[in-house]
Amino acid sequence: MIAAKSLLTRCTQAMQRRPGLMAVLAFFSGVASFFLVERKEALAQLIAVLLLLSWLWFWLDNWLHERIQQRFGVTIPATAERFALQLVHQESLFFALPFFLAATSWDHAQAGFTLLIIACALISVIDPVYYKKLAPRRTLFAVFHAFALFVVLLVILPVLLQLSTSQSLATALICAAAFSLPALGRLLPNGRWWRLPCLLLLLGALGLLLWQLRSAIPAAALRLTSISLTQQLDTEQRKPGRSITSVDETSLHQQGLYSFTAIKAPRGLREAIYHLWIHNGKEVDRIKLDISGGRAGGYRAWSRKQNFPARAVGKWQIKVVTASGQLIGINRFVVTPAPARTTAPADA
Repeated sequence: MIAAKSLLTRCTQAMQRRPGLMAVLAFFSGVASFFLVERKEALAQLIAVLLLLSWLWFWLDNWLHERIQQRFGVTIPATAERFALQLVHQESLFFALPFFLAATSWDHAQAGFTLLIIACALISVIDPVYYKKLAPRRTLFAVFHAFALFVVLLVILPVLLQLSTSQSLATALICAAAFSLPALGRLLPNGRWWRLPCLLLLLGALGLLLWQLRSAIPAAALRLTSISLTQQLDTEQRKPGRSITSVDETSLHQQGLYSFTAIKAPRGLREAIYHLWIHNGKEVDRIKLDISGGRAGGYRAWSRKQNFPARAVGKWQIKVVTASGQLIGINRFVVTPAPARTTAPADA
C-alpha cells in the first residue's frame, strides 16, 4: 500500500510538472472521442459510461475517501484529487466541444453558448487561472463544475440512453441544479427554517430561466448535414432538385416549395423536429417531421408548403428546431413580386 501511495504521488507530481502536455492530450482525446462516437456506437457508449463514472466519483468524494482509507490504509493526497478533478473538467469539456462546434448556428445566440464552452475549456487548461482564480472561490468553482456536467450530459444522454434532445436538456438541467445545491446553500445562513425553501425556489427560478433560454443551447446530439430549398424533389431517391434562394410570387403560388434537410443523429435515437416557416419575422406554419438516427449521411426529411398567403412578398426563413425549440439550422429565401405582364401591341 505504501508503494501504491508513493506511485500515485509520483505520477501526480510528474503530470503537474507538464500541465501543457496534459492539456494537449485532453484536447486530442476530446477530438478523437468525437470521431469515435461518430463511427463506433459501442465505443461511444463506453466513453459515455467512463465520463459518468468519473463524475460519480466526485459526487461520492468524501465517502469514497473514508472507505479507501479504512480498507487499504491509503490517503489520497489533496493535490492528486485536485489534479484529477481538473482532468475530468478538461476531458468533459474537450469531449463535448466538437459536438457543439458542429451543431452551432454561428449567426444565432447559440454562438454565445459555444463560446462560453470554449472559454471554460481554456480555463481548465491554464493552471494559474484554474488554481489561483477559480478553485479558491468555492461557489464560482461549483458553478463551473455544474456547467461542465451540464454540457457533457447534453452529449452523453442521447448517445447512452437514446433520450430525445428535449428529454436530455431537462435531465441535464435537473442534474446540474441538484449539483449546485450545496454551493448555493453557502449563500444563505445556516439554522434558518426558510433556508431550504429559499434554495429550492432559487434553483427553480434558475432552471426556469435556463429553460426559457433553451433556444440558445445547440442540440449537440443533432447535426445538420444538408439543408436546401427547392421546387422539385425526387421522393424515391430522396434527393432535392436545384437549390434556390429567391422565387417570384407567381411561381411560389403555382408550384409551392420543398424544404429539404438531412440531420445526423446517434443510432437508436428517434426525434421529432419541426420546420417553422416564418414570413417577415412572423411564424405562419409549423410542420412536424420524425427522424431516426444512425444514417451516415443523416436522415433525409422534407416538408412541402403550398398554402402561402396572398401577399407573400418579403423575407422568409425556415427554421429547423427540436420539440423544445432548440435551433438545428436555418434557411433563408426571398419572395419577389410577380413579373409584370407585357401586353401585345394592338393591330393597326
